[in-house]
Amino acid sequence: MANLKITLVKSINKARAKEKATVAALGLKKLGQSVEKADNEAIRGMVNTASHYVSCEEI
Repeated sequence: MANLKITLVKSINKARAKEKATVAALGLKKLGQSVEKADNEAIRGMVNTASHYVSCEEI
């Protein structure tokens, strides 16, 4: 199974609480920070929830 590289590309200062919680659950804290996560439906759903704050690419 492939991995996803998820990068925080936009500030979440004025984001809704649900979107802030989703970004935090992905493990992202600072702008430009990247994490690698397993490619599964739960992670894909989290990326879709915060899609305008993160970028995602398959590795």
